[in-house]
Amino acid sequence: MGVDVKICGLNDPAAVAAAIGGGARLVGFVFFAASPRAVTPAKAGELGKAVPPSVTKVGLVVDADDRFLADIVKHSKIDLLQLHGHESPQRVVEIKARFGLPVMKVLAVGSEADVEAARAYEDVADRLMFDAKPPQGATRPGGNARVFDWELLGGHTWRKPWILAGGLNADNVAEAVRVSGATAVDVSSGVEDVPGRKDPKKILEFLRVASTL
Repeated sequence: MGVDVKICGLNDPAAVAAAIGGGARLVGFVFFAASPRAVTPAKAGELGKAVPPSVTKVGLVVDADDRFLADIVKHSKIDLLQLHGHESPQRVVEIKARFGLPVMKVLAVGSEADVEAARAYEDVADRLMFDAKPPQGATRPGGNARVFDWELLGGHTWRKPWILAGGLNADNVAEAVRVSGATAVDVSSGVEDVPGRKDPKKILEFLRVASTL
């Protein structure tokens, strides 16, 4: 059976190959300069050539303007936009209408109120992602190897597919899925040697564990 897995922050061919070979259902490219995993739209386009049509290519952006989004859509050939900033429900609607791609909205979770606030995006986003709130003073909204209280999601039902993110790795993903009820998970820092450098062996191990859940 297994849960669906998104390997995010891919920036080299070996990591892409491991993600595809291990059975990832989604692969993510980061278009945010403050991230150590950032790639250009052109580089993502090159890396994406190795991704089969059965795997969804995701572009992560943070409060991106239309000009940058147009560049990403043109050169990276992604299938799904992941909005990881403070984009409002109205902004989600605008982006979908302008660029004709499905959108996943990321919500930072630290309390029950944060979970409830996500309801505002159910009618406009195609998918939701729940991630940990970044530490104070952080330069990026995600990829900080932080977990949150997965019990905050337990018992909730959503009208749209959702993905669990935030500090996941091969050692804790089984517990995270059990507590939260997630059927899809996202990993980035949890399969790296150092921030920004993926370890193909860790990618394969994470995917192996996830396939048993």
